Amino acid sequence: MTQHVSPPLVLIPETAPFDADQRAWLSGYFAALLGPAIPGATALAPGEGPAAGPKLADNDDAPWHDPSMPLPDRMDLAKDRSEPQQFMAAMAQQDCGQCGYNCADYANALFLKKEERLNLCQPGGKDTLRMLKKLEEAFGASGGAAPAKAADEGPKAPVELGPLGFCRENPVEATFLSRTRLNAPGGEKETWHIEIDLKDTPIDYVVGDSLGLFPANAPALVDAVIAELGARPERMIGGKTLRNRLLTEYALGAAPDGLYQLLSLLTSGEQRKKAQALASGEDPDGDAQYLDVLAALHKFPGARPDAEVFLEALDELQPRLYSISSSPKMDVGKVSLTVDAVRYNHRSRLRLGVASTHLGERLPEQTKVRIYLQKAHGFALPDDRSKDVIMCGPGTGIAPFRAFLRERAATRAPGRNWLFYGHQRQASDFFYKDELNGLKEDKVLTRLSLAWSRDGSEKTYVQDRMRENGAELWKWLEGGAHFYVCGDAKRMAKDVERAIIDVAAQHGGKNPDEAVAYLAALKKAGRYQADVY
Repeated sequence: MTQHVSPPLVLIPETAPFDADQRAWLSGYFAALLGPAIPGATALAPGEGPAAGPKLADNDDAPWHDPSMPLPDRMDLAKDRSEPQQFMAAMAQQDCGQCGYNCADYANALFLKKEERLNLCQPGGKDTLRMLKKLEEAFGASGGAAPAKAADEGPKAPVELGPLGFCRENPVEATFLSRTRLNAPGGEKETWHIEIDLKDTPIDYVVGDSLGLFPANAPALVDAVIAELGARPERMIGGKTLRNRLLTEYALGAAPDGLYQLLSLLTSGEQRKKAQALASGEDPDGDAQYLDVLAALHKFPGARPDAEVFLEALDELQPRLYSISSSPKMDVGKVSLTVDAVRYNHRSRLRLGVASTHLGERLPEQTKVRIYLQKAHGFALPDDRSKDVIMCGPGTGIAPFRAFLRERAATRAPGRNWLFYGHQRQASDFFYKDELNGLKEDKVLTRLSLAWSRDGSEKTYVQDRMRENGAELWKWLEGGAHFYVCGDAKRMAKDVERAIIDVAAQHGGKNPDEAVAYLAALKKAGRYQADVY
């Protein structure tokens, strides 16, 4: 008996505006989506045959998913992988949520053309943007899908709005209540406890979530840029004055490549070569990292573009994301943040962190600020409140753990709580000292291990305290404790991971490979979670 074989179902006709490879990929992609519903449609697994689509990015198959790894090393690991995986390798690997996604989801959204903006990875900055552009151009040239538009490349597609107050595209106005200085006199940094009223907003949150905030540029910086352009601040552009647009809509930090491209058109000779080199990511004079928009204008004094053209060359002012330091069960109707005000001098010019100084000095109390809630990606207290919790958060990294402790106090969670906290000097930098000591007296905070890097002849950090308390730390981990870390992604978080590996080796009797595997198992089980930046 002759077996009849049905011809494969063609989902993308030859008349469609795609080449043969693109039609094959799209047919496989839609077959995978519609296979159960359409007789004759066959869904192939990734890598099974010519119709199979490229493998999408995911954290479980991403050896480059390490925020401490340099970008060239990440790209080298991903060079033979699919387009989405290479997109992911270009991200900062922090899963911070500032882009509205995690790293893998942002990469997949770009590949599937659900997202067109290439400039959303704040931690990756210009390096990530440049690499994404390079990858898009390479894949477009090799017959892949057409490149997505970057922020500075022509008209933007309208962005679909999510629920009010729950995405960066649809923020809500809330009232800024207060700021309280956390550093005592003598501290080298300036850190603020910020409170914002959530009354009359739809926002509700859980501990572990973050708050996105749209800042405004410092008026003095805006006025200096306008003066350098030789423009009039009251000039109307797009229905608003030039000054108002620069205050709230455009980033005046690191000068974007588009600005250097514009300046190169308005200069000649050696100046043009330098501007072109800066636009391509080179650093001809060794000062690229210090060139904000005003400094870039200073560097090319003969190039003064028209104000409207100048705005088109700038990046949009992006929101900033902060870990929430309050609990909705204890701090009803409001949210708090713990914010370092960033200030430094370069070549006799004071530079300011945009959002941090907006919150720390410029925003008047009882005025409105635009905010939105960013739900946490895998950073939350255990559902079982009897589980022990170990928290490691130096400096402003204490923010989510203040929230955790307030939540555990409000819910009378029976599990034990251990906080590792550190900063420069105990006398000036012990944030929430009275509150933490009160939690100890109330038996909510079981252990408090402190590390001060500038109080003695030798610097002591939280990872040093972890090793000193290694035997007890190992008992907690073996008893099922959940471990959390919040802070700097490239140094501190990596040092904390190294300390856990050392504790597993010394007190768990594991060899080096087993100790590394132990940390990996904690991560896979969701018992090691990080909120890094």
